[in-house]
Amino acid sequence: MKKDFETKFTAWAFIFAAILLWGGWALRPHHIGEYIVASDFAAINEDLWYWIWMFRFHIFGWVTMAIAIFALISITAKKPYRVVLLPGAGMVVIGTMTLAIASAFYYNFGAWGVGQTMGKSAAEIQEFMDNILYTNQYVTCFVRFGRIFSGVGLVLLGFGFIKWKIVNPLLGWFTALLGLAAMAIIMGIPDNFEIYKPVFHVKVIWLAMMGIAILLKGVNLPETKS
Repeated sequence: MKKDFETKFTAWAFIFAAILLWGGWALRPHHIGEYIVASDFAAINEDLWYWIWMFRFHIFGWVTMAIAIFALISITAKKPYRVVLLPGAGMVVIGTMTLAIASAFYYNFGAWGVGQTMGKSAAEIQEFMDNILYTNQYVTCFVRFGRIFSGVGLVLLGFGFIKWKIVNPLLGWFTALLGLAAMAIIMGIPDNFEIYKPVFHVKVIWLAMMGIAILLKGVNLPETKS
């Protein structure tokens, strides 16, 4: 078992990612749906700067999650299990940063749109909404593919965790099943934004559990022949 400064840093990165992701989501006074609508701007403007800061925390939660995955792989990417863990971590990071970019769109357009629509007529607001529709459509693809990429990576990480018992086997199964659920929901029901919401909360629980498990037990790096 490896338990030292490296594992503690990794563990706290997972924990902080969970806090920032969920805290930024839970404390945000208004949630934008899959597509921005005109009524979002009035709701955001009720407490604009608080909304901005909570969204920033949420976005940095995705960034911190990527840091946590990078940190984990830096201490576990050894022969022979690196052939599974490294691509798994890479896919999770790619998916996570894709989701961070998508979140940045909602954050930027949500805050920017307040000023752009303030004092405008209904026709002018509708023109503004029409102009951002195409960009919004692209961003929904970012959201979906970010979740799928992350799901693929989690399945690979889960497989590696289970096969080499790098963390508790139950946590390994949790990782793999979370990845499968993410992929199944997005590919099976691609146009239902609401149904994926519980998976986000489960991912936050996974981050917290990973952090706590690594903080308490470290990681297991068994000596295995190549």
